[in-house]
Amino acid sequence: MATDYYAVLGVRRDASQDEIKKAFRRLARELHPDVNPDPKTQERFKEINAAYEVLSDPQKKQVYDLGGDPLSANGGGGAGGFGAGGFGNFSDIMDAFFGNAAQRGPRSRTRRGQDAMIRLEIDLNEAAFGTTKDIQVDTAVVCNTCSGEGAAPGTSAQTCDMCRGRGEVSQVTRSFLGQVMTSRPCPQCQGFGTVVPTPCPECAGDGRIRSRRTLTVKIPAGVDNGTRIQLAGEGEVGPGGGPPGDLYVEIHEVAHPVFQRRGDDLHCTVTIPMTAAALGTKCPLETLDGLEEIDIRPGTQSGQSVPLHGRGITHLRGGGRGDLIVHVEVITPNKLDAEQERLLRELAKLRGEERPLGQFQPGQQGLFSRLKDAFNGR
Repeated sequence: MATDYYAVLGVRRDASQDEIKKAFRRLARELHPDVNPDPKTQERFKEINAAYEVLSDPQKKQVYDLGGDPLSANGGGGAGGFGAGGFGNFSDIMDAFFGNAAQRGPRSRTRRGQDAMIRLEIDLNEAAFGTTKDIQVDTAVVCNTCSGEGAAPGTSAQTCDMCRGRGEVSQVTRSFLGQVMTSRPCPQCQGFGTVVPTPCPECAGDGRIRSRRTLTVKIPAGVDNGTRIQLAGEGEVGPGGGPPGDLYVEIHEVAHPVFQRRGDDLHCTVTIPMTAAALGTKCPLETLDGLEEIDIRPGTQSGQSVPLHGRGITHLRGGGRGDLIVHVEVITPNKLDAEQERLLRELAKLRGEERPLGQFQPGQQGLFSRLKDAFNGR
């Protein structure tokens, strides 16, 4: 009576290849001789290996489903699959233990290139309103001499005579279980399946060369330090002329001599004399939008601020702009001429603030700190 391979693996007759592979790996982990040396278990392991050898091969599976003997029809070594084709699926057994079957077949010489990044410095005005910049990029590009093939003009890659284009070589060893076949990358072609007898003299067979080129980058309004702009496909070309990676432009904002940026708001400091703070004044200030007059109200104290709404940085996401915050610093004169001192003493006398040194009581305000009240009529 023919062996029911589906029953051996514990799957339905309509099971998918993925279900068959999962069932085999699960049983292989349980029954492998290195895990369970019981002779009965070894026989069982031979059965699941033979079942998987048939059911994982579409042609053998078709012969088996039609009632034929797939192992005999394909020159197999009998039940268990330990003849000439023994352990034909050794990589799947290894995958059952290590979770990753060996990659079979030749490796491609063409691979995707790496991403690249450059630093771009811009000033505050460019960050606030956006700009367009031309940048110099030094990256790998496709070799024009060989068009990425890696072979000298008039020549081409040839099939490796050691692995015959498979990219791997196999070795068969005998054990008490039968013949075990293992595979490894071909040492002659490094797993590519082909060799390049005459490499391109321009790129030395890599299929790419270094080149400097100019790119135009659009900088959106509102960028800040560390903002990265992605330019898809402008990075390094891959080995063998493979598709390029991406280029990232990292923004670095140069410090402004007047304004300090905090998020999308700008801050600056204006210095005014004591009299201007007491009487009020208009202070000219060159903003990002041009010259504007800052209204300093009478009695403004040092440390107070005047906001100018919508004069800051454009929001990177969404409309509108931040604010410009003008901080006021009041300067008290440290040296007076005779006339200035006379006038200030007269003002102090009118305000009733002329006191000998050290006669001010706690809670009383001195002359300069009370100028606001003086000019507000208090």
